[in-house]
Amino acid sequence: MNDRSAEPEPLAAAQTFAGYAPAPESTSIVTLADRYDLWIGGEWRPPSEGRWFPTVNPASGEPIAEIAEGSAPDIDAAVAAARAAFDGPWAATSPSQRSRILFRIARLLQERAREFAVLESLDGGKPIRESRDVDVPLAAAHFFYHAGWADKLDWAFGGGVHARPVGVVGQIIPWNFPLLMAAWKLAPALAAGNTVVLKPAETTSLTALLLVEVLREAGLPAGVVNIVTGGGDAGAALAAHPGVDKIAFTGSTEVGRSIRRATAATGARLTLELGGKSAHVIYDDAPLDQAVEGAVQGIWFNQGHVCCAGSRLLVQESIADAFTERLVARMQRLRVGDPLDKNTDIGAINSGAQLARITELCEIAESEGARRVQTTAALPDRGWFFPPTIFTGVDTSHRIAVEEVFGPVLAVMTFRTPQEAIAKANSTPYGLAAGVWTSDGARILWTAERLRAGVVWANTYNQFDPASPFGGMRASGFGREGGRQGLDAYVNLEAAS
Repeated sequence: MNDRSAEPEPLAAAQTFAGYAPAPESTSIVTLADRYDLWIGGEWRPPSEGRWFPTVNPASGEPIAEIAEGSAPDIDAAVAAARAAFDGPWAATSPSQRSRILFRIARLLQERAREFAVLESLDGGKPIRESRDVDVPLAAAHFFYHAGWADKLDWAFGGGVHARPVGVVGQIIPWNFPLLMAAWKLAPALAAGNTVVLKPAETTSLTALLLVEVLREAGLPAGVVNIVTGGGDAGAALAAHPGVDKIAFTGSTEVGRSIRRATAATGARLTLELGGKSAHVIYDDAPLDQAVEGAVQGIWFNQGHVCCAGSRLLVQESIADAFTERLVARMQRLRVGDPLDKNTDIGAINSGAQLARITELCEIAESEGARRVQTTAALPDRGWFFPPTIFTGVDTSHRIAVEEVFGPVLAVMTFRTPQEAIAKANSTPYGLAAGVWTSDGARILWTAERLRAGVVWANTYNQFDPASPFGGMRASGFGREGGRQGLDAYVNLEAAS
């Protein structure tokens, strides 16, 4: 493979602000290969069917590398390699040795943080500020946190039990947080002594492939982590594989249902973190300026490509006009443009297909009577971009209030009483997250215990920590990731002799 510079052609300026000067991050720190193979059994292997596909920079629409298209035979080989490692070198690795390896992975991620951040923004379209300040630090933090659990598992679940690894774990991750989701999945699995076959998202595989270098340098034995890239067929083959003991999936509810059917036939343990349509409740005693910033963080972080995005804003009627006016003014100041510009607030939509879905749902919302407000500045002249958008006059029956948009689109509704807020917040099949803003601590507790959501944030939004479990209920899945609870699905508990 011939290496080449990742430096892209600069994007045309999309917005102009007084005193604003672009500050693009250099991509010279990243070296891309022309073509990437599969990582199986501690070596790079070409795909069994000899096919590769392009991964595209969503900010320009141009290919940046070719990725191997794995298929069922490749999944077979990866599962066999993982099983051999589980029965061999990984089984012979003590818990304290596992802890040291995870700690080294975390340290190496920190040392190469800028490289990973640039590649994440280049391949996925998210603003470099978010890749640099959120994704990479949190990925390292998950490995640090689980390094601490690796040699303490027998104390994690109470007395009288031994925690044993489940075996071979299949992990399928989405395109919105590629590196962070890999860390969320890999760290607890490895801490518990399992081996892994990881299937990254088709459109954002590059940081997972770069992670191979970190795993090797940290001393992870061959076959403990195997990475098979490709499309939905590779994921389906992994989910249905009889040699896999546990499947962890983050993605859409529709795909989650198909995976649950597949694991019903194999008996594999399963955890699902699926879609959401999270309610963000703003009471009339909330500090308005802080709540506006919370709403901005809730919906426009990562272009709205967040399963727990606060995409349904419920504002108490007495403050609705004042709050919406401030929110629209704040939205108009968001900078949309080059993801590698350190000043960018809203980067590129991940793919053309996702942009088409966002556009379609917004057109349907208008046809149903909702009123659209968008930023007025011009978008970049190439790539996939969508302006931050607010819909007012939304009814709970509108599709914009029911379906997951997975983009920078906010549906605003009003309520009069707390009881009405709860009714509207819960009028969805999803149950991943919610937020509440109020100065009344008792009202926070009253609201939180009535919201049907796995996670509830109070006077903040989108705050994550490796020690805090995350997950949903109902159509948003089951199981938890992070915290001691996130280890549950990766261990079998045996009575101590």
